[in-house]
Amino acid sequence: MSKTPVVSAVILAAGQGTRMRSSLPKVLHPLSGRPLIRYSLDAVKGLTSNPPVVVIGHGADSVRKTVGEDARFVVQQPQLGTAHAVMTAEQLLKDEADLLVVTTADMPLIRPETLKALVDMQQANNGPITMLTGFADDPRGFGRIVRAEDNSVQAIVEEAACTPAQLRIHELNLSIYCFDAKWLWGALKRIKVSAKGEYYLTDVVAIAREDNLTVNAISLEDFNEAIGINTRVHLAEAEAILRERINRQWMESGVTLQDPNTTYIAPTVRIGRDTTIGPNTHLRGDTIIGEGTVIGPNCIIEDSAIGNNCTILAAVIESAIVEDGVSMGPFAHLRKGAHLMTGVHMGNFGEVKDSTLRPGVKMGHFSYIGNADIGENTNIGAGTITCNFDGVHKNPTVIGANVFIGSDTMLVAPLTIGENARTGAGSVVTHDIPAGEVVVGVPARPHKKVEKSD
Repeated sequence: MSKTPVVSAVILAAGQGTRMRSSLPKVLHPLSGRPLIRYSLDAVKGLTSNPPVVVIGHGADSVRKTVGEDARFVVQQPQLGTAHAVMTAEQLLKDEADLLVVTTADMPLIRPETLKALVDMQQANNGPITMLTGFADDPRGFGRIVRAEDNSVQAIVEEAACTPAQLRIHELNLSIYCFDAKWLWGALKRIKVSAKGEYYLTDVVAIAREDNLTVNAISLEDFNEAIGINTRVHLAEAEAILRERINRQWMESGVTLQDPNTTYIAPTVRIGRDTTIGPNTHLRGDTIIGEGTVIGPNCIIEDSAIGNNCTILAAVIESAIVEDGVSMGPFAHLRKGAHLMTGVHMGNFGEVKDSTLRPGVKMGHFSYIGNADIGENTNIGAGTITCNFDGVHKNPTVIGANVFIGSDTMLVAPLTIGENARTGAGSVVTHDIPAGEVVVGVPARPHKKVEKSD
């Protein structure tokens, strides 16, 4: 019984990306909110038992910091071509890998299933190479694939070296390979330097053919996977394709997108069934949305958790928690640390930061709640402000259950208001209020009833 081969991966990420016209390394440019290189890391994740080796060069420190412990790194310095880049990984991988997948960090649309098929074909291949190709009318500068009579790959011809007949070939080399690793390390040493002083990985195909070894190829069904990012135009093309792919997945999973063309959902977002996403909505980062919720139109939600059966209209939500049955907006803003518990209602033009609104709280429009804990079923009147910042410290406000805060109340923290207390409209509260007490005025004082005389 043959053993399962050990598969390792090399991701080429050393290039400068001069056509991006940017100080940011090309592989760190964001696509749907994530650096390009993250997509290549995800694509190889299920194939290998060990972290992939990322070949870095330009912006090495930034790439290393962004990727962190999800990869091992080798530095290609100087940068002498793609074959030289793979050679830099030999010391890490020569005693580890049976099969080696080589891919690039600037092709973010390659699916894990595609790389799995590439590995499976190489396992069945008697020769040392299986490569990924694609068919397209626009060659986008890719080299052409010349096939032998037995349909194996006879040669890769770079576009600049093609004859007129070869330029009419529509099968293109996508620069993604699966190699017999032991064979590859020897073959790399046989590559001759080019006129530009570089060593090209494509030359291993000619070496294999010289040795009468078979080079197989698997072709993409969807050529969109092959889009490489060399300019910001390419980045926009990939963004549109990725958005369509993600949106289709969610619609097929039971989520309604009223206008997919204006709905932007990051790959890291999770959404429950029977949720409806309105037009011009952006869901970013590690966001989770429950079932039966209505989001948008015109919402931006990032790194937040939204519960079931919520209604959120034209809101901005950042690093916040919204529990079941909450209604918000329009034009509400939850900032970092906001926590709206079950059944909270938050009116239009309200803002909450670093505060908890407990079940059943109603917060009127044009209000600001910061560094506060609001008790159950409390009513926050329109225009209420927690004056939490004294110029040095952020001070807390604690409000008990069933409190009524009148419109335009100023709550000057630090402050505690007991259960069932009330403030009159326009009050400026500067001292703690005992449970059940009513205060009014500027500054707020206990309200005394005036008895009528006969």
